[in-house]
Amino acid sequence: MSSPYTAIFAAPGSKGFAAAGFLGRLPLSMMGIGIVTMVSQLTGRYGLAGALSATMALSAAVCGPQVSRLVDRLGQRRVLRPATAIALVAVAGLLVSAQQRWPDWTLFVFSAGAGCVPSVGSMVRARWAAIYGGSPRELHTAYSAESVIDEVVFIVGPILSIGLSTAWFPEAGPLLAACFLAAGVYWLTAQRATEPTPHPRAEHTGGSALRSPGLQVLVGVFVATGALFGSIEVVTVAFAEEEGHKAAASLVLAVYALGSCLAGAVFGLLHLKGDPARRWVLGVCAMAVSMIPLQLVGNLPFLAVALFVAGLSIAPTMVTTMALVEQYVPRAKLTEGMTWTSTGLAVGVALGSSAAGWVVDAAGAAAGYAVPGVAGGLAAAGAFLGYRRLRPAPERVGVGTDDRNDKDKNEQRVA
Repeated sequence: MSSPYTAIFAAPGSKGFAAAGFLGRLPLSMMGIGIVTMVSQLTGRYGLAGALSATMALSAAVCGPQVSRLVDRLGQRRVLRPATAIALVAVAGLLVSAQQRWPDWTLFVFSAGAGCVPSVGSMVRARWAAIYGGSPRELHTAYSAESVIDEVVFIVGPILSIGLSTAWFPEAGPLLAACFLAAGVYWLTAQRATEPTPHPRAEHTGGSALRSPGLQVLVGVFVATGALFGSIEVVTVAFAEEEGHKAAASLVLAVYALGSCLAGAVFGLLHLKGDPARRWVLGVCAMAVSMIPLQLVGNLPFLAVALFVAGLSIAPTMVTTMALVEQYVPRAKLTEGMTWTSTGLAVGVALGSSAAGWVVDAAGAAAGYAVPGVAGGLAAAGAFLGYRRLRPAPERVGVGTDDRNDKDKNEQRVA
């Protein structure tokens, strides 16, 4: 790996929490698609499958910021382990109810409980911010590395989840995802030396981190972006099934993530100057434009190429988003702020996967790609309209992203 990445992983404990974060994030790419695959295998109902995945995502959207707010106040170990236990019990109930063909409402109840899963990615990024908060270049590289890890997760996860559920038994994908979640969170929270220092309640004045206008724009646009991601997953599984190669959906989705992974790795080597908010708007627009070829998809090879190209804009946009969040929210609310972006994605995934499932049931898989096309257009429109509201938090005023001063470094060391 090139020297900027080698440099950031020289920090004590960084390799350990990054590895734990990778393991704990695998369910992010495995659980939703695993539920879609499991339910479609057991019932043949893509509408129900998409609705269950949407229910879990919406629940995560409600619970995630609250869990992260508690993490900012009490610390990762004290909060993540109980929250993960609740999610694991719910996943177990979901698998049993699906296998035993219990009434549909039980599936929705357990799917909602599974949404208590913590945002492991936000926890890991908060640890990077605690180490490199006063060094913008190193933090940019660290966020890029995390984005690459995210995409590796989305390469490996769907292959494991869909592959196991189709080749072994329908519940295998979500079951393995739950095992990864338990192991990853336990390993991460066992690493106390790199855990960010909790901030007492007194430092959390002013209400939620979402009161930041800039964060509101990011979260709103990420709702549409999540709809794009969620709908692509559901429609791709359905399209592969129509083509007679359902298991190939995992490979096609892996190609999508591979494009983002490669772009993120390159982006981490760059030290770009200028307005990051403008780069963010351009990235969102690029994602929207990349949805156009999907409307012409006719076979799996063409779909794989189109998704690879579409993936190239994802990681750079995500990296820029995390850098903007670090500017827009106070440090005492950083984990919560990062989780709100995940929440926006989760809400979007819920809406997109549900809408895509109904469109596929009504008009076929090819027609389903209109859903990510519309979502991309809405994301671009939101980014344009919200650009003027992208301003740093008051404590960040006068602190540039490329030349953070020594005061910030000292404050971070104390924190």
